[in-house]
Amino acid sequence: MTGLPPHLAVTADAYDAVAVLYAELFHDALDRLPLDRAVLAAFADLARAAGAGPVAELGCGPGYVTAHLRDLGLDVFGVDLSPVMIGLARAAHPDLRFETGSMDALDLADGTLGGIVSWYSVIHVPPPELPLYLAEFRRVMAAGGTLLLAFFEAEGGPVTPFDHKVVTAYRWPIDDLAALAHEAGFTEIGRMLREPEKDERFRRGHLLLRAR
Repeated sequence: MTGLPPHLAVTADAYDAVAVLYAELFHDALDRLPLDRAVLAAFADLARAAGAGPVAELGCGPGYVTAHLRDLGLDVFGVDLSPVMIGLARAAHPDLRFETGSMDALDLADGTLGGIVSWYSVIHVPPPELPLYLAEFRRVMAAGGTLLLAFFEAEGGPVTPFDHKVVTAYRWPIDDLAALAHEAGFTEIGRMLREPEKDERFRRGHLLLRAR
């Protein structure tokens, strides 16, 4: 993508460079993570019950979560900043729709979506800019729609940058992230924290929220 702000260009280039390896490593990641599957199933149930429109996975990467949401019965499509990731997603899941785009400027009309999944995608957003992303999520979501945020949790500390294997990322205190989402127009439904698996470094946080 051309004309991106510097931090987005860096992120897109970094994921383009590792896209093939990333897809190979994570295509079956959910098979080993029952709590992650459970929170995605809860999201799917809530989104179906709300009936507020289609669902988007924002920051979909090679599309394995998008495909899982499809298998849970959702009308879903994926958006990602990395053109290479989108190419891999389209090749792996030709029955699904994938688009290149940035989460802070979605090519969607107001109130279009009934749900959004951000599965470890807001982790690369510089903290001062995150409210702008959450506001964009709220703009494109219908009232009553469901938002799922998955992220690295700060485990009692402040917002903390860390050396993510692809590009700099941030760990968030779950209460702080929930407060930002509330300010953007979302009400918390529930949350799930899980401890890291043996090959993971940090606690994982998950927030389920409803658009007001």
